[in-house]
Amino acid sequence: MTTLITRTDTVTRDALAVLQPGFTGTSAPDWLLRSVGEGLSSVGLFGRNIASPEQLAALTAQLRAEREDVLVAIDEEGGDVTRLEVRGGSSFPGNLALGAVDDVDLTRDVARELGRRLAECGVNLNWAPSADVNSDPGNPVIGVRSFGADPALVARHTAAYVEGLQAAGVAACTKHFPGHGDTNVDSHHDMPRIDVDLATLHARELVPFRAAIAAGSKSVMSAHILLPALDPTRPATLSPQILTGLLREELGYQGLIITDGMEMRAISATYGIERGSVLAIVAGADAICVGGGLADEETVLRLRDALVAAVRSGELPEERLADAAARVRSLASWTSAAREASGPGAEVQEGTAPGNETIGLVAARRAVTVTRAPGATPVMSAPYVAAFTPVANIAVGDETPWGVAADLARLLPGTATGTFTAETGTAEAVVTAAGGRRIVAVVRDEHRHPWMAVALDALLAARPDTVVVEMGVPQATPRGALHVATHGAARVCGAAAAEAVTGR
Repeated sequence: MTTLITRTDTVTRDALAVLQPGFTGTSAPDWLLRSVGEGLSSVGLFGRNIASPEQLAALTAQLRAEREDVLVAIDEEGGDVTRLEVRGGSSFPGNLALGAVDDVDLTRDVARELGRRLAECGVNLNWAPSADVNSDPGNPVIGVRSFGADPALVARHTAAYVEGLQAAGVAACTKHFPGHGDTNVDSHHDMPRIDVDLATLHARELVPFRAAIAAGSKSVMSAHILLPALDPTRPATLSPQILTGLLREELGYQGLIITDGMEMRAISATYGIERGSVLAIVAGADAICVGGGLADEETVLRLRDALVAAVRSGELPEERLADAAARVRSLASWTSAAREASGPGAEVQEGTAPGNETIGLVAARRAVTVTRAPGATPVMSAPYVAAFTPVANIAVGDETPWGVAADLARLLPGTATGTFTAETGTAEAVVTAAGGRRIVAVVRDEHRHPWMAVALDALLAARPDTVVVEMGVPQATPRGALHVATHGAARVCGAAAAEAVTGR
């Protein structure tokens, strides 16, 4: 590919500095190491890059051999959205579970332990927490990733999460500004639109972001959503009114502004990633997240050259690009200093940290709520687990196992299980498969999936002793002999649910 200017040019280095690309594989490819040496300041990790904590530590060490202060970012929310434990399920409950407990000290401790584990592996920037107020219970992409529907609750837990994560030397990235909770469209697929007035926005969506800023959140991630009350034409990620006018000037935020993934269709299908990246930096963003689906050298070069060309044409002021790159490097310096300050035996020192290994399970147990029908009894012998499984959203992905069957099998050997979808999830099919066993029906966001509600109605009519485990947002009315709400589908939530189902 023909480059526009030489590698040593300041503008080129600044253009590389503002990119946060991904890659494929569990070790850093040569092109990525070369790019880091040429000025790339950040790298994004996804589930495809992680096989074990030891492998991840080796990968981050490989990157730091090229640049000591490189930002290594990850989308590790805990709960349903995990990359660190993508193949086994998270050791930490997600935001909704923490919000349901509503103990800010617990939230802070969970975030600190998660941060400690990330820091041990060499990760120093976490694209979390989600500060979205889940005001639309039908939201297809936020849901259990939110602390809840009350702005004040979301605000206090967002602040606690930021404090805990950053106490471990890992920079927080509060998302998705100015709030993705009141949407019924997933921005991975299309452009969501929020039609609320400014008073509602300030009283609801912005409350947690104000708290995150006050707590010192080192970065904020923009949302690919259209808010006509602020900007009728451009989504937040590309809007000067929202990123510069609202976030920088009105809210006074001086940290790093990172875009959500530019390959998401809300941007890529409307502007294209090159044009979108230029517009985002012009609007006030400092770092371009790309790599969830586009993870190669060509993408990095295309975006670098698009930014350089925009500077040369005058569309992107050179000072704006330089300011963005300086903010990236400033955060990199903070993470490097935090790592050095940890010292031998301190909390972020690799391999020596005293941790709180059980905090995730403790939190998951506290989040469980159980509703019992009169005369209902726990499950005492090996049951049949019917997992009603919806299509996973892209943020969560379909690689991570979830449910209660494995944990019930440990407590009650001989437990059997089956998976049911919108096409196969009938009461007749479940009853036939269960035979004489007691049934444990596991659902995820029953209120968003009418087929689940229909199947449960018929199943409970046929087998009233059925236990229902809701592992999504518990919006539907509790029913069943026992109704167990976990407020999330993390591995520890499944373990806590199994204990509740068996009365242990």
